[in-house]
Amino acid sequence: MTELSHYRPNVGVVLFHPDGRVWLGRRINTPEPHNWQFPQGGVDDGEDLEAAARRELAEETGARTATYLGRTDGWITYDFPENHGGSKASRGWRGQKQVWFAFRFDGEEAEFDLTSHGEPEFDAWRWTYLEDAPELIVPFKRAAYDLVAHAFASFAAPRSHAPPAT
Repeated sequence: MTELSHYRPNVGVVLFHPDGRVWLGRRINTPEPHNWQFPQGGVDDGEDLEAAARRELAEETGARTATYLGRTDGWITYDFPENHGGSKASRGWRGQKQVWFAFRFDGEEAEFDLTSHGEPEFDAWRWTYLEDAPELIVPFKRAAYDLVAHAFASFAAPRSHAPPAT
């Protein structure tokens, strides 16, 4: 079993369109093709995990109109790669431990504002299929995304029922 005290507490959000596709943001200053990800972020001391997920969703996307669908059980971890120069690794974290939440977006797309909270993390966004997400993320997060995609598959649109592009 992984020693979880060396992992930064974090939440992730898979935001589902009513048609079953998912929201992905393109990370600023991250090279293609592995520069897309779901909203995610740290949990403040004493913060409720669902509240943290909703806060991160609003901060990173501007979206607030979302209905709870489900969450993963326990923590999903990933390690930072060797020589990862990020601020979290420099503070002694081995990686991140995450609880993931699934929400259905019930608002209007005009709600999305990537600059709504200080410095943006994303410079673009799109709706895509949940099954595609693990291939679009940086490789060191791929195993975590595989687990999340499996956990939330029942909410997702299969590619064979492709809706019109938006």
